[in-house]
Amino acid sequence: MDNIYDIHCHILPEVDDGSRSMDESIQMLKKQYKDGVRTIILTPHYRKHMFETPEEKIVQKFGSLQQVAARKVSKDLRLFLGCELHTSMDMSELFEIRKHLTLAGSSFVLTEFSNSDSEEYIKERCYQLLSNGYQPILAHIERYEATYKDLDFVDELRQMGAAVQVNAESIIGKSGHGVKKYCKRLMKENLLDFVGSDSHRSDQRIPRMGECAAYMQKKMGTTYTRHILEENPSEILKENH
Repeated sequence: MDNIYDIHCHILPEVDDGSRSMDESIQMLKKQYKDGVRTIILTPHYRKHMFETPEEKIVQKFGSLQQVAARKVSKDLRLFLGCELHTSMDMSELFEIRKHLTLAGSSFVLTEFSNSDSEEYIKERCYQLLSNGYQPILAHIERYEATYKDLDFVDELRQMGAAVQVNAESIIGKSGHGVKKYCKRLMKENLLDFVGSDSHRSDQRIPRMGECAAYMQKKMGTTYTRHILEENPSEILKENH
């Protein structure tokens, strides 16, 4: 596959716990391009008291990365700016003071929870976003106890209007057999909307979208794989691009 989208990664340099330099970011982007990725939404963390990088710095780093990537990777690699937003704060207030909290200027919000958050808390936070006109995409739901133990709850969240994302490395088994089995059940029961690399470094938590695409094609077929890795994420960009 050569038109893969990655909607969740930490490749933007020096803004969170991801890429440590421009050189590392370019190295990661070269791997993504080689693996068939052509569109990437960069999603640096935003979390109160942990990741609060000034928005001006994020925008500046994004502009620099776009220029260098066009020169050193490929002009047809599309980069967009987003965010991985942790829910442990007043989100409605936050949207008034920061511009780049959604994915590529859309209404979609990549939403992160703590692993032990309750079903009630997750539903309340999703409802808060939905009622304010945003569509939550729950980041790496294979990590959360509430969604891992109960696929009916995952279905309930999707019925509310939320979408779900899992990490590429989880699908191919890099996060353990139990997590791999869980991701396979999500796919078989049609409860998965998006996959992201959630890549952080060039030497650990590396981009694995190509491996993931190959595995999904083998297990689920090309039509399904294109739906998850191309068609669904392309809808995010249709709002503003």
